[in-house]
Amino acid sequence: MIPMSKPEDKPVLLSGGNPQIPKGYGNGPVAAYLAAMPGWKGDIGRRLDAIIERVVPGVEKAVKWNSPFYGVEKDYWFTSYHCMTKYVKVTFFKGSDLDPPPPGTSKYPAVRYLDVYEDKGFDEARFASWIEQASKLPGEKM
Repeated sequence: MIPMSKPEDKPVLLSGGNPQIPKGYGNGPVAAYLAAMPGWKGDIGRRLDAIIERVVPGVEKAVKWNSPFYGVEKDYWFTSYHCMTKYVKVTFFKGSDLDPPPPGTSKYPAVRYLDVYEDKGFDEARFASWIEQASKLPGEKM
């Protein structure tokens, strides 16, 4: 007999409040990640997810390395995000090709970041534009 999950069985929050969610494909693991994001970060995560779904109908989803990934083809990803202590870090794997590129740089020249803070506002139209552009580029195989 398989034991039933108890409501008190909540995902472990790792460093920065990032939920530890088992890897998996589809909306289920991503929904579990979103539900486990703490406080205001959960609101941001749900907004990011909704914008991505609206801009890229039929988007592929997965949770890998305790982060949701989005792509137009399974295992080829254009964006991901991760809870940090004071912000949610959005990764654009080919962000240097976006116009304008997201503001955060990486040690990998193609990768760009957008850090979303609770109190600094969030330009949803610009994010949607970046998602649209990123979804048309070749995805990063991971």
